[in-house]
Amino acid sequence: MTCIVALAHGGTVYMGADSASSDGWSMIERNDPKIFRVGPFLIGFTTSFRMGQLLGYSLTVPERRADVEPFAYMCTTFIEAVRSCLKSGGYASKQNEREEAGVFLCGYEGRIFRIDSDYHVGESLLNFSACGCGQDLALGSLYSTVGLDAEQRVTTALCAAARFSAGVREPFKIETL
Repeated sequence: MTCIVALAHGGTVYMGADSASSDGWSMIERNDPKIFRVGPFLIGFTTSFRMGQLLGYSLTVPERRADVEPFAYMCTTFIEAVRSCLKSGGYASKQNEREEAGVFLCGYEGRIFRIDSDYHVGESLLNFSACGCGQDLALGSLYSTVGLDAEQRVTTALCAAARFSAGVREPFKIETL
């Protein structure tokens, strides 16, 4: 289910999402968003609509202190707020004393961070990222379209994912931060 694409260009984060919800053989196009603007963050999710709804409507994150680098802030303050939000919303699971959630991309201060199901934060050396079942197709497209307009690259990546993945469908929604 899903393709979320993010591209950082000129201090702006462009994030696009498809509208599919699938569970193997069944698929429906949904109207509810897969991208949310949460204070200074742009969050695009895969894995679970419930997780995304909690992040979009319940997440509150304390401001970053000036003496804390953005990556360190994302790994600590931001992740602790996400864990608390998902736990209180009944989404986070715990097995063998290890917490798990889902996968999402987060745009913050012109950068893109990928949060994986074990809550680790990653930042690619490239200025783009993707998640969901269409991620590999989208990443290939983003790699091959360097030089095009940023929003066009995001749209093209989503189109490539929709063309070759059964779990990705239009309409696409694109947000900027």
